[in-house]
Amino acid sequence: MLTRPELESKTLKELKDLAVRYKVKPVGNPGYKTSWITPLLAFPVLAIQQFKANKRGLKNLSLRSFEALGTILNELGEPTDEQAALIRATLEGKLLPLPERYDQTRLLNLHKTRQLIQQTIEVLNQ
Repeated sequence: MLTRPELESKTLKELKDLAVRYKVKPVGNPGYKTSWITPLLAFPVLAIQQFKANKRGLKNLSLRSFEALGTILNELGEPTDEQAALIRATLEGKLLPLPERYDQTRLLNLHKTRQLIQQTIEVLNQ
């Protein structure tokens, strides 16, 4: 991360640019370098403290919420061979006539949802 000597060697404009990049606000008078250095040094520590406190901002999922993702995945089920074939055809741009196209689109959206939930569970397990 950023170190105090690294930040102190930067110009006021460079510090402001860094702050804009990380969306950090100055503390006190924005005309002084220290007003930018302090929040730039503090934001990583504060972010980790907030995360560990699990009270605001991004929080760890509860076991119950994590299990709910598994329940949703089970409820969605696996596509049958025919459904998988229709999903592949849909991805190739082959569409059924109306009104069946609505169900075709819904099937594809459920498939995409299932994939995203699977990815979510994998990422959360890391």
